[in-house]
Amino acid sequence: MFEILSDGQNLSRILNGLLVTIKIAFISIFFSMIFGIIFGVIMTSKNIIIQLFFRIYLEIVRIMPLLVLLFLVFFGLPQISNISLDSTTSAIIVFIFWGSIEMADLVRGAILSLPKHQIESSLSLGMHPMMMIRYVILPQVIARLLPLAINLSSRIIKTTSIAPLIGVVELLKTGQQIIEYSILKIPDAPFWIYGIIFILYFIVCYPLSLFSSYLEKKYKY
Repeated sequence: MFEILSDGQNLSRILNGLLVTIKIAFISIFFSMIFGIIFGVIMTSKNIIIQLFFRIYLEIVRIMPLLVLLFLVFFGLPQISNISLDSTTSAIIVFIFWGSIEMADLVRGAILSLPKHQIESSLSLGMHPMMMIRYVILPQVIARLLPLAINLSSRIIKTTSIAPLIGVVELLKTGQQIIEYSILKIPDAPFWIYGIIFILYFIVCYPLSLFSSYLEKKYKY
């Protein structure tokens, strides 16, 4: 392992690949959480058009493989418009598109799980709907959602591993490049490189898993 890491700039390349993975993941997570909360509140509306729109959105994300969405954005979008995005931006957009509706569905479920008498009591006290959402609904929803949101964040981090298929040079792609270059000199290079990649993903995701377990215990209802 030390032989392959010390060969040339392999260690710095792997760390740079990890930084790209973290960049894509955490930008996607940040905006997915924001849009997901907004969309989730909107999804509780009884407006048929709004319900239909988000139902179609949710079904598209659940039925269509994420890789197909990546190809549509990166390869298909330039064919039907003048918009041409680089691979990293395309990946971030697709992960936000996916993560937002997944988060929104969690928010919607959390809101609908709240006792109805809390909403009715808030309205009977003369609270404006926006005040009710801010001071009554959201604090409880966020407490219930935190473990689920962290689990979704872990999924987004791991799913960045499909980004190399549209040319993103992140952690996995960097590892593959090092293997291709080193395989003749170091036959067991795949074992060591993929082992390092496993360890790095574990280092990034395991604290989130522990934090999620802690929050589940803390906010257990």
